[in-house]
Amino acid sequence: MIKNYIEKANFEDTGFSYTLSLISGKYKMVILYCLMEFGVVRYNEMKRYLKTVSHKTLSLSLKELERDGLIIRKEYPQIPPKVEYSLSDKGKSLMKILDELCTWGDEHKDL
Repeated sequence: MIKNYIEKANFEDTGFSYTLSLISGKYKMVILYCLMEFGVVRYNEMKRYLKTVSHKTLSLSLKELERDGLIIRKEYPQIPPKVEYSLSDKGKSLMKILDELCTWGDEHKDL
């Protein structure tokens, strides 16, 4: 019976798979954490916070997070350009889970 269930199961249809698809990538969870901690963050501030991230990688990660509805990008029509990022309501709803991951890491990193 279990074998039959496993053969018909599809990991890609699970909520876990969906969540992983939104936050997978080297910097996405760090970006979300940064926005959780600091609220509204400008692009250059984010780049300094992440230190070693390339412009291309940061830009792509931000675009994907915006596309997936986790962050809001606000562009101001001025010169030089000013762009700010913040968590959307959907992104904020993910923060409890991200905070739990941080707590787990703090409890187990020295073991």
